[in-house]
Parts: sequence; structure tokens; C-alpha cells
Amino acid sequence: MSRVLLTGTSLQPLPKFQSPPTNSMRKGGSGFIAAHVLDVLLERGHSVVTTVRSREKGQKILDNHPKVSKDKLDFVIVEDIAKRGAFHKAVQANPPFEVIIHTASPFHFNATDTKKELLDPAVIGTTGILESTKEYAPTVKRVVITSSFASIICPSKGTRPGYTYSEKDWNPITEEEAVQNPSNGYRASKTFAEKASWEFLENKKPNFTISTMCPPLVLGPIIHDLQSLDNLNTSNQRIAALMTGKAKEELPPTVTYIWTDVRDLALAHVKAAELPEAANKRFFVTAGYFSNEEIADIIRDNFPELRNALPAKGTKGGGYPEDGMYKYDNSRVKQVLGIEFRSLKESIVDAVKSLQAVGA
Repeated sequence: MSRVLLTGTSLQPLPKFQSPPTNSMRKGGSGFIAAHVLDVLLERGHSVVTTVRSREKGQKILDNHPKVSKDKLDFVIVEDIAKRGAFHKAVQANPPFEVIIHTASPFHFNATDTKKELLDPAVIGTTGILESTKEYAPTVKRVVITSSFASIICPSKGTRPGYTYSEKDWNPITEEEAVQNPSNGYRASKTFAEKASWEFLENKKPNFTISTMCPPLVLGPIIHDLQSLDNLNTSNQRIAALMTGKAKEELPPTVTYIWTDVRDLALAHVKAAELPEAANKRFFVTAGYFSNEEIADIIRDNFPELRNALPAKGTKGGGYPEDGMYKYDNSRVKQVLGIEFRSLKESIVDAVKSLQAVGA
């Protein structure tokens, strides 16, 4: 078992967009992905310290796990991940950490200053935790970082029929393109932050290995403390919109046509921390294709009480591109990490149930 530091709390609300266990530090225990990573770590016997922005948020995480003792779950306050030296104190612990899982990163499309609100926090947050770990946490042997399909895809190529995306691909976005609009800014923030982590590994030669997770759209049940549906993670907003009648007349474009379940992604993070063969590798974590039309069909078939809010079967929009689209290669995730992906139906049904529980 390892002691783990986990990051990824206090994610900002987004507007709608058309080995054995160790002592782990997980960054961001209250975010959508981070909350699931936390549960997987605890289930697999690791002890976890999670970063939070305030004592109140940390106490909520502890309150949500009443049967877990303080030696297995605790928190440390990191108010601003984009500050130089933000993690200096957080990475120092007794007993010391062996693993760090860094899920924290800004993700929103309403930035007014792309560099200040998206690029700097993503890059500085990632390089900052690596620098602090190298300097102050010599016992850490593995670092796992949440990146994104945004760092793989080349958006300018469109749906790219016949091309197969894999871990070998990098988004070619430039700094000039990054500041043109918030959508570019988000993709660039993930790309630049991940590239910076690999450059750190090559140039600084730390004692630890790095693994990065590159998921596309992340769906599945929410288990973190959600005060309002306005604070719902961007990916699940499309499910909530369908459930609440906001897409009754026309299904919105799917935009990203591949997905993964948050529970499979969480397990991938933890297995990357546990398995030596995952060291210094990228992982393209996707279960396969989906469309908004398929999501609507699954909700309609499994939740008859929601049918009046849903678009009628055959409503226009929400399908796949008529001219075809790119393929994907997720073989590394299956072979190295042993992930068996959930079905879209299981993911959507569980997501809907969790959203109903918070008032959707």
C-alpha cells in the first residue's frame, strides 16, 4: 500500500458548451474525477492526503467518508495551485508520500484572460508540483497526471475520417493560437502542461517516473459534493440538459465523439501508480464512440418518467458526422493497465440516477 497525495479540488463551474497500495497524495479530492480517484485509492488500501483550497472543503471530504480513519484519509490546504511554491509544504508529510496523483487543472470556457486564467495555472500547477516533489519529497517514486484528449487531437483537421489517434499524437497548437479564444486556450493549457511535464522528466531527471492520462469526454455518476447543478462538470452537463428538457426541440451537436466513464478513468490513474510497467507512458483512456442521440435513447429507454422532457426519437441533431470520423487506439490502456471499459448504457444510467439524487 502506498501513501498518496491527490490534487484536484475546487474546480470552477463551467458554462454550457455548444503495486501494492501506497501513501498517496491525491490533488483535488472534491472534483469530479478526483472524487472517484479518491474512492478507488481507499478501496485498494492506500492512504490518501488530498489537497483542498479551504479547511471547510477538506472537512466535507472527511465527513463524506465517516468510516475512514485519519491515518488513511486527511487533507492539506493549497489555496492557489498557480502560485510558485504552492506545493512545497503539501508534498512534505510524515509518513512520507510514495505517489502523487495530480488531477487539478482549470477547465472552463469563460476566461477573459486566457493566459492568466487557463495557460499559466495549468502549466505552473503541473510544473510546480513536480518541482516541489523533486526538492522536498525524495520518497515519491511515481507521479500520475491528468491530461486530456485535447493534448492529442488536431482540431484543425476536423473529424479526420480514417485517421487513428493514439498516444503518439500531439495537438500542434501554438501560443499565438492559444490566446485567440477560450476554447483554444483550454486545449492549449492541457497540451502545454503535459508537454512541460515530459520536458521536466527529461531535463531535471527526478527520482520519480511520470504517467499521463489523456481522456476525452468523461461521463458517469457524480459522487463529489455538488451544491447546485450549475456546478456540474462540463461533460455531464449534456446529460442534465437532456433530463431537464433543454434539448427537447433539437439535440445539440455531439462535438467530441469519444468518451470514457469516470470510474474507469479513476482506476486507470490508480493502476498507473501501482504498476511499474506504466512508468513514463501516456495513456489514451477512451471506451469508444458515443453521440448525444445515443445518450437520449438510453435515457428514454431506461427512465420512462423523463420521456416528456426528452426530445422525441428521431429528433434532428446529435448524431455522427455523415462523412465519417477518426478512429482511436486504446490498446495500451487495456494491455498495460488491464482496464475493461464500461458500456455507454451503464455509464449514462448511473449518471442519471446520481443527477436525480441532487435534483435534476
